[in-house]
Amino acid sequence: MPEADLLAQSDTVVSDPEEVSLVLAAKPASRGRVIWRRLQHTPRFWIGAVVLVLFVLWAVFGQLLTQWSPTDQDVDNMNYPPTILHWFGTDILGHDLFSQIVSGLQKSLIIGFIAGPASTLIAGVLGATAGYLGGWGEKTIAWVIDLLLVLPAFFILILLYPFTKGSWVVMMIFLAVTGWMIMAQVIRNQTRSLREREFVKAARYMGFGTWSVVRRHIIPNVASLLIIDATLGIAAMILAETSLSFFGFGVQPPAVSLGTLLADGQSAATTRPWLFLFPAGTLILLLLAISLVGDALRDAIDPTSGVNRA
Repeated sequence: MPEADLLAQSDTVVSDPEEVSLVLAAKPASRGRVIWRRLQHTPRFWIGAVVLVLFVLWAVFGQLLTQWSPTDQDVDNMNYPPTILHWFGTDILGHDLFSQIVSGLQKSLIIGFIAGPASTLIAGVLGATAGYLGGWGEKTIAWVIDLLLVLPAFFILILLYPFTKGSWVVMMIFLAVTGWMIMAQVIRNQTRSLREREFVKAARYMGFGTWSVVRRHIIPNVASLLIIDATLGIAAMILAETSLSFFGFGVQPPAVSLGTLLADGQSAATTRPWLFLFPAGTLILLLLAISLVGDALRDAIDPTSGVNRA
């Protein structure tokens, strides 16, 4: 490996000749270790990660902190502001808002952590396969991608709403299969350049099949893009589910989500602000935490991305 590459992998600035020789003599760190070292020195990564972990713990153990379930009604304290008995207040029917937010947060995290990576997986497989095949195979997959990109994903999800039958699990599947097209285009373009590289040609000449080459040689070389897309896709899927539920095309009563809570509380945002501010604050902080982690991960994988944005 050239000396310049070895020095580029070191995070320490060295000027003394002896220190330079020590750096060159040291075994170069793996890519994963270099990325982790960069993340360790990125404050926004730690802020986002800590907040995200707290949200996950809240979603998992939050119901243990209150005596109320999302469907319980306290008829003696209906439409009450936050109190010792109801930390986030109650709605017009006496439902405990804290418990309902925990229930909605659970659905949001499940949908985000499953639908986001699943969408990225579809994009990686189809994009890499299309870029590697070329010819009619690539044209067919590209035609499907372009056709799906003509209609906004949100509009497609609204059209598919009758088939969900009110199930948020089915909606999660629909979110995954309608959110992969843009990244698939990116992966296809990257693969078209990779398929002419020597290691890909060597694998093809050795008799490896299409899927074997894609799985062993193409996808690992675009893994950085996929990791970033999967991370940011979590926030995108949470926001998509919230938007659908807000407009009545997602989670349906008696189940609750952050979107349904926002829809119920928007009319009372000025008169009973707790009904709107607590769900909105939860959603904003959750999306901000995921975005901070994704942004830090992008800069750690590609240090030039921050320079390009500046």
